[in-house]
Amino acid sequence: MIIKPKIRGFICITAHPDGCAAHVRQQVDYVKSKGAIAGAPKRVLVIGASTGYGLASRIVPAFAGGAATIGVFFEKPSEADRTGSAGWYNSVAFEREAHAAGLYAKSINGDAFSDAVKEQVIALIKADLGTVDAVIYSLASPRRTHPKTGVVHKSTLKPLGAAYTNKTVDTDKGTVSEITIEPANDAEIADTVAVMGGEDWEMWMDALDAAGVLAPGVVTAAYSYIGPDLTWAIYRNGTIGRAKEHLEETADRITAKLAKHEGHAWVSVNKALVTQASSAIPVVPLYISLLYRVMKAKGLHEGCIEQIYRLFAERLAPSAHPQPDEEGRIRIDDWEMRDDVQAEVAALWPQVTTETLPTLSDIAGYRSEFLRLFGFGIEGINYDAEAEPLQAMPSGA
Repeated sequence: MIIKPKIRGFICITAHPDGCAAHVRQQVDYVKSKGAIAGAPKRVLVIGASTGYGLASRIVPAFAGGAATIGVFFEKPSEADRTGSAGWYNSVAFEREAHAAGLYAKSINGDAFSDAVKEQVIALIKADLGTVDAVIYSLASPRRTHPKTGVVHKSTLKPLGAAYTNKTVDTDKGTVSEITIEPANDAEIADTVAVMGGEDWEMWMDALDAAGVLAPGVVTAAYSYIGPDLTWAIYRNGTIGRAKEHLEETADRITAKLAKHEGHAWVSVNKALVTQASSAIPVVPLYISLLYRVMKAKGLHEGCIEQIYRLFAERLAPSAHPQPDEEGRIRIDDWEMRDDVQAEVAALWPQVTTETLPTLSDIAGYRSEFLRLFGFGIEGINYDAEAEPLQAMPSGA
């Protein structure tokens, strides 16, 4: 079939298998061009491995360190007459690239919050790898069925305490408008923490530890975001921020539990990027559009693969030092948060309107990056040609 992008709200409901494969290949080629990372982990579990930072967290250790990787995700498989999700095609492409390079790569497609998937992963580790020396937690889900209570928790994107009003952008129409978001109630805060906080990360690490599949010196990292004053009310001082605070508290508990393995749990604060998750947060896409313009002009722009390569090479490698901040977090958002970058973004913010958006921001770059998430707009792909939507996972996930 001929596959074109179909966008509904902040999601594209189609994905192009050849475009996704080419996008994965570009990331693999980038890592190869950067070279090997000395001491990179050799047996890596990535929870939330199919898109964005999670996908990059499979590609980097595999192609910069020869790592065996297991990826966990919850994606829609392809059918003969219907496209799979972008994450499905990304994972198919990654496994093909890894296998062609002689690397171990297997995937498990299911609810990572469930006990059943945890048990399935542990069985696979025992059978194939014995232990893992790195666990990357990169889940981005709007809901979670609690494995013990059966309660379905749904996250919300709201401020705390008072309503919040600021600019936002309709990235499809290119219109800048004002949005007011009412504050969250206690139940919404608790639900968001249940979905996006650290409980499931800790459950994963407890289960892996109890099963005896954590290697000496094991490192685990979960991804977070802080952001500037512009987005503080909707992000860090909102329901998501409360969940991220819980994530950071969890890292301390996990680190204490890993002491017997001489291991450590880190929260890595990453840069604002166009992802399926960030596209859903009001105000943030407009901030990202301005940030991209400023960082590209300064030669500081990084995508997911560049960020994660730097994380593994400069923060997590044995020869590197994590360089944690005063809260004990790894900061690879350091270039985004530079004073000069933030000053320029802050100066642009009051000037940006629907009319000035094309010249003051990189809205074109935002749109391009959004489509690339789904395999569209990739160089060398003929989008008018027939494509085969049915793509099987090489490992049979």
